[in-house]
Amino acid sequence: MENISVLICDDSALMRNLISRIVNGIEGMNVVATAINGQFALQKIPDVKPDIIILDIEMPTMNGIQFLEERRKRGIDIPVIILSSVAKEGAAVTMQCLELGASDFITKPGGSVSINIELVTADLVEMIASYGGMYASRHGKPVGNVTYFMRQVKMHAAEHFVTQQKGTHGQTATAAKEQPSPLLSSMEKTVKEPAVITPEREGGRIDIIAIGISTGGPNALREVFKMVSPGLQQPILVVQHMPPGFTAEFAISLDRICPLKVTEAKDNDVLEGGHIYIAPGDSHIYVESHAQKNVIRLSQDAPCNGHRPSVSYLFHSITKIYKNHALGVIMTGMGKDGAQELADMRKEGAWTLGQDEKTAIVYGMPKVAWELGGVQKQVALEDMAREICTLAKEHRTA
Repeated sequence: MENISVLICDDSALMRNLISRIVNGIEGMNVVATAINGQFALQKIPDVKPDIIILDIEMPTMNGIQFLEERRKRGIDIPVIILSSVAKEGAAVTMQCLELGASDFITKPGGSVSINIELVTADLVEMIASYGGMYASRHGKPVGNVTYFMRQVKMHAAEHFVTQQKGTHGQTATAAKEQPSPLLSSMEKTVKEPAVITPEREGGRIDIIAIGISTGGPNALREVFKMVSPGLQQPILVVQHMPPGFTAEFAISLDRICPLKVTEAKDNDVLEGGHIYIAPGDSHIYVESHAQKNVIRLSQDAPCNGHRPSVSYLFHSITKIYKNHALGVIMTGMGKDGAQELADMRKEGAWTLGQDEKTAIVYGMPKVAWELGGVQKQVALEDMAREICTLAKEHRTA
């Protein structure tokens, strides 16, 4: 197995050191170069040939935006992960970076950086493993899969907990020893045969479309929504795992390229056909039945499957209210959020789609949903918009 090679571009020596420490602490990844601005990064790329670039936005000489513009001009296809500020202006610039070809973003740790960097470790490793791993594999490098790397993150977290417990109680815990070594991981990729679900009723008209997506989602949704039919008549609700402060700008960026109206969902929004609603960061989204028109509600209930907003939370409400009059779609993402609930939708007779393994940045959520029998048809990313619109047109409300 070879390493996923990482280039870090940030004018902060502290940030370069912290991120390097995280990356180099994960077996199967290594930092091959650092740069203090985009100009130096461009100079180093031909020599170090990174599989992924971690990019700051605000830098002297050549900032992140300028780097991405030059990257596009030169035809460089190495994936880029943006280090973004959590400020409102940071969200707008981050969306501009995605429009310029960046793959995804993580928020820079605020406050005490040395402490808060741990909060983004899992996201950082997952994105490097996902985007960098896919790029490396396409170029013939045998690298570990996402599961392999995330097991290490969990193991390190367990070891850190044991160290804290030992320091607090003066005794040695055994939790870390019980964790399997990542080197012994089978790095399983086998997809099980799907369970057989017999729907309780036939698929009916489609009154609503619900989409759940995570890692790889920002660009995947851009791909789908720029190709969606302007004649689509159903409302679309989307849960994209994204931190608070970014979803409003994300909706605005999608609205610029989509023939349908795209907004961040608000509490008590009346569901309107041909309108796409993006779940706000840090709020669950669900549908509440009203006599005239159903409405969107937001909730601060506890995270579900580790997420708020959660795909599972949305899909559960869709199943409860719409039964077989809905279309559920699950796309790229780590873990299992929404997988069981998509199977529940299928049991009620709803129509369901899942992104296929070949085009998913992380074949996690759609894989689990497929194995549970919740996916009627697996669809490539480039075909997803057409498949959604075809089903929606064939089964729309009269």
